[in-house]
Amino acid sequence: MFQPIKTAFGEYLGGFYRTIVPTTTSLRAYVQRGLATSIIWAPARMIDSAEDMLASWQRNGTETNDHATHPAPLPVMLVAMAKDHTPTGAEFTRQISDAVDVTLPTDPQNRLFGLRTLAGDLRAQVAIFAHDEPSAHSLAAQLLAYLGGTNQRRFSARYPFAGEVTNWPVQIESPAIPAMSIQTESRNLTILAIDITLKVTVPLFDHPPTDDPEQPPGYPLIEQVNQTDSSSGTNQQIR
Repeated sequence: MFQPIKTAFGEYLGGFYRTIVPTTTSLRAYVQRGLATSIIWAPARMIDSAEDMLASWQRNGTETNDHATHPAPLPVMLVAMAKDHTPTGAEFTRQISDAVDVTLPTDPQNRLFGLRTLAGDLRAQVAIFAHDEPSAHSLAAQLLAYLGGTNQRRFSARYPFAGEVTNWPVQIESPAIPAMSIQTESRNLTILAIDITLKVTVPLFDHPPTDDPEQPPGYPLIEQVNQTDSSSGTNQQIR
């Protein structure tokens, strides 16, 4: 249910990666390395032990075909999403708790489905690891500036249903957040953590029972009602 949001947030951070201005030697190598080894999803928990998480990524993500490991290059950004879920306050948006009838605009069959929505706050965290403080500081500052951009406060998560894809909003709660320094025993490692709250809307579609959930039938549509005037005995069709 929340995987499309993780996918969309990953794409969002990929957009940030393409805007990075390399202000240090390390960052020049970082922007040339490629997204796949520069911004990494961590396990589905918040970064409560940053150095352990970095060590785990370096062990599991840097093996070659001969099973030898090599030190992973820094800087790197590790991203995690918390397991908890908090309903979004009514002052921001409202859930659709009682199902409403909808049709999908692009559905050629014009099927009728039921729709409810969940509005929630999801906590995400980005941890920046670098051997030098200037590189970590620059990455954090540029990410926070990106979060506050006019066109970056919102993005969409794509939800497939009934052979169609619908887009649902995700909003950065506030870009005015600090990049907190994480204490480390390593002298040549700087860690900065940024906590981000994503305000999300998740669709819940329902339909009649079916053996084909990929192409479910819609609910029956009333196309015509016959109304009889008892006084005159005439019939009237209402479409």
